Amino acid sequence: MPSSSPTLQAKKRIVLVAHDNKKKDLLDWVRFNRLTLLEHDLMATGTTGRLIEDELGIDIERFMSGPLGGDQQIGAAIAEGKIDVMIFFWDPLEAQPHDPDVKALLRIAVVWNLPIACNRSTADFLISSPLLGEPYERQRPTHERYLDRTVEVD
Repeated sequence: MPSSSPTLQAKKRIVLVAHDNKKKDLLDWVRFNRLTLLEHDLMATGTTGRLIEDELGIDIERFMSGPLGGDQQIGAAIAEGKIDVMIFFWDPLEAQPHDPDVKALLRIAVVWNLPIACNRSTADFLISSPLLGEPYERQRPTHERYLDRTVEVD
């Protein structure tokens, strides 16, 4: 398990995700924030990743498409400490075939205290934060109490 308070490097590992109805919004945001994003390591789910690669002209690490397991892959990478920031333009008004995976992904991101933006306004605030480009000690909750079966849970 990753340490409880890792220091994130100045160069962040950012994962970019968008539901179908939000891909255009994410691509517009990526285009506008191109110079800042190129200073970091980028990852994305299937189709979103291909669109971002085409937009930025770079190769990025790609997970599977969300409905095919990409959301779960990202959740695992978060738990393993391999992702520092998530930009997830999700569509709350459109039912998704993988809604349980989306909920699990958002839950694991919150559990691990990951900076998350789920809409353009929040993404704008996050990417413009001076903390994005410098080392940062992210506090994570300690889970030992729940993992140690000898400890009584209140």
